[in-house]
Amino acid sequence: MSISVRRDGTIGTQHTVRIRNHAFPVDVSPEGGGADAGPTPHDLYDAALASCKALTVLLYARRKNMPVEDIEVKVERDDSEERKGVYRMKASLHVTGALDDAQRAELLRVAAKCPVHRLMVDVKTEIETGWA
Repeated sequence: MSISVRRDGTIGTQHTVRIRNHAFPVDVSPEGGGADAGPTPHDLYDAALASCKALTVLLYARRKNMPVEDIEVKVERDDSEERKGVYRMKASLHVTGALDDAQRAELLRVAAKCPVHRLMVDVKTEIETGWA
């Protein structure tokens, strides 16, 4: 699979991300010199974690016939020490439905094992950057 990011024009910092048949803008915050025309790369990184947790919980609950009605995952980031090698995220789950305490604990455990969470903390990522 290929993902492309291309500058939208010759002015400003907005780019367009294309993934399969999906396209959306990305930009830098005004503090970073952008116009805030879309999420920042850090926002997308954090959103990958939140969306993976939400989808993992939903699919698991469906497979186990758990009465999940709604799922919301919020991620708060603390990037104050990123340049020192520490990037902190706190994920909070809100799941509605007639779940007992054991089911809620099971869903929390499953959320902590979503593929993106594991990718972020357990996998060594190797990146090669070159000219097209």
